Amino acid sequence: MSGGLTIHRRIHFATAERRKVLREKKDATDPSRPPGRIPRVARLLALAMHVEHLVQTAVVPDYATLARLGHISRARLTQILNLSLLAPEIQEAILFLPPIQRGPDPIKERDLRPIAAEPDWQKQRRMWRQLLRRRPNDTAPDVT
Repeated sequence: MSGGLTIHRRIHFATAERRKVLREKKDATDPSRPPGRIPRVARLLALAMHVEHLVQTAVVPDYATLARLGHISRARLTQILNLSLLAPEIQEAILFLPPIQRGPDPIKERDLRPIAAEPDWQKQRRMWRQLLRRRPNDTAPDVT
């Protein structure tokens, strides 16, 4: 055979049906939740409290297991857990930081590391006030 073989077939390529995703309207707000996002440092502090509870109640055997389950290093888990070393008033102020409307978080976890490393709560409170003075006035309530 000197000629090539040609096959003629009709092929239909169907596109997948596009799913309609219900999205909340931008102007529709949930009255139970203020607009904006929860500051990352507040979420990390809440995570630290939850992790402490998991280990204390023996749900998880140790912090290394939690780090492995969370796909983070043990050092990073330690940084997060150190937030629980802050004075109670500072923790409360962090947990009740106002929602962030736009832009970066004014207080970062890195800013709190030297404060958490200080064992004296009075010194922590002074360091916290200094931190707040360097940040915008509407960032957080003052701790006395």
